[in-house]
Amino acid sequence: MSTTESTLASAKVAPVTIMMKDLRNEAAVEPAPVSTSPVTKETQIIAIYGKGGIGKSFTLANLSYMMAQQGKKVLLIGCDPKSDTTSLLFGGRACPTIIETSSKKKLAGEAVAIGDVCFKRDGVYAMELGGPEVGRGCGGRGIIHGFELLEKLGFHEWGFDYVLLDFLGDVVCGGFGLPIARDMCQKVIVVASNDLQSLYVANNVCSAVEYFRKLGGNVGVAGMVINRDDGTGEAKAFAEHVGIPVLSTIPANDDIRRKSASYEIIGRPGSEWGPMFAELAENVGTSLPMRPKPMSQDELLGLFSASSVGRDVVLEPATQFDMCGKTESKKETLEVVYDEV
Repeated sequence: MSTTESTLASAKVAPVTIMMKDLRNEAAVEPAPVSTSPVTKETQIIAIYGKGGIGKSFTLANLSYMMAQQGKKVLLIGCDPKSDTTSLLFGGRACPTIIETSSKKKLAGEAVAIGDVCFKRDGVYAMELGGPEVGRGCGGRGIIHGFELLEKLGFHEWGFDYVLLDFLGDVVCGGFGLPIARDMCQKVIVVASNDLQSLYVANNVCSAVEYFRKLGGNVGVAGMVINRDDGTGEAKAFAEHVGIPVLSTIPANDDIRRKSASYEIIGRPGSEWGPMFAELAENVGTSLPMRPKPMSQDELLGLFSASSVGRDVVLEPATQFDMCGKTESKKETLEVVYDEV
């Protein structure tokens, strides 16, 4: 082998050898010992899921406000691309989102600071992850990017009693299932009403929790909040069937509807609805993550009367005449059939 060929061969081998040595040296480093010091504060991270428009933001704004009034340090994070979780808390004002702020800061060559994305009112800290504009990106990817930025800002070092995550439940992509899939929260709460679509979403969330529990996950469902309860009982029956408690029942009430539409917090101590949210705050804090038993589609439909969900409908197969307006002509097959010996 010539000197030139030998040099080229060495140049190809050297980087690989150096990389292998670096990997071995890294693997030989002993990990830091597990801390045995007492825990100074245990943060409950709770993901709240529900169908869009079911009242998650209303529930969370009042719940977080009541918790803060009870002396708890609370962080509310909106993970819905609509970015409306904090609108009730801030009297209808839009909160700058993490994704939008991050993009602007990046273009300006600046780093994102806590004060750029986190705002507070009467002891409640709140922020919105946000999402891309319609047709311009993946909402789930926006969620992942938002949490990556939160980790850079020191999310795991913040000393909150409660971190409440508001997630859209009727989106099935991986980004919205992040807290369940990666054990980023200890428990899940579902918000639903006495209608099929919201219970369908609640059942899907229970199915996701059960799926990841089978894979070794630790997240459980801590219960359900029944919003706009009209007394028909389907949501309560669902909770009993899947094995989760009802944490609170918020009635379908005109006073609640009007005040919510006017961006008014009703979860205040001493107010008419204060005791209801005080009880909810207590139940949320003490509820335990449970392993749910999701319902099948037929079982879910069975919660409702046949006339309201169409169980009496018979599936009638379509024909070729329905499709083309003519009867299908029978054509001989080209398959070769051998006689049995």
